[in-house]
Amino acid sequence: MRLIINLFLIVLCFGLVWVLYSSIREPIKFKAEKEMRDDAVIAKLIDIRKAQDAYRSIKGKFAADFDSLTQVLTEGKFAIIQVFGDPDDPSNTAAIRYDTIYKPAIDSMRMLGINLDSLRYVPFGEGAVFDIKADTMTYQKTLVNVVEVGVRKRKYMGEFADTKYQKYDHLYDPDATIKFGNMGAPNLSGNWER
Repeated sequence: MRLIINLFLIVLCFGLVWVLYSSIREPIKFKAEKEMRDDAVIAKLIDIRKAQDAYRSIKGKFAADFDSLTQVLTEGKFAIIQVFGDPDDPSNTAAIRYDTIYKPAIDSMRMLGINLDSLRYVPFGEGAVFDIKADTMTYQKTLVNVVEVGVRKRKYMGEFADTKYQKYDHLYDPDATIKFGNMGAPNLSGNWER
């Protein structure tokens, strides 16, 4: 009888150790996974912001969809104006000359390490695509271009896209959107930049 009780206590101890280990491991795993996934999505959003900025310098507005963004940055060219002479020097008697050269936008995208073919896809999103909106609005009596690109955390958090993980991070909301830009103001900052 004493042997059975001792075996039962040993099994119970191992069970309690396993429960304790699991309760410590889960929040650590959640935090590491959340940070890794958030960082990957933020890096992709920064690339999209750079691509949108390049698109705006070619077209004068932001792209409203990824197809036109990819097409213009693949086929479009940047106009680069070279100035010969100093236009700010009042003693300059030589003629000031301007020359425009055109450089392919795809070269700049490659130099920045931006892959235009996969730009639309959310990391860890299993094929999910970023939401993208672009338009013009009147801001302080001026017509300005605005853009907003983002994704809900639920689309890329995988198994951690559940509100039960709020017990480890009270600010965590799987339905929150991580984005840059604003359709209500000319602003390209991301909501992760606080």
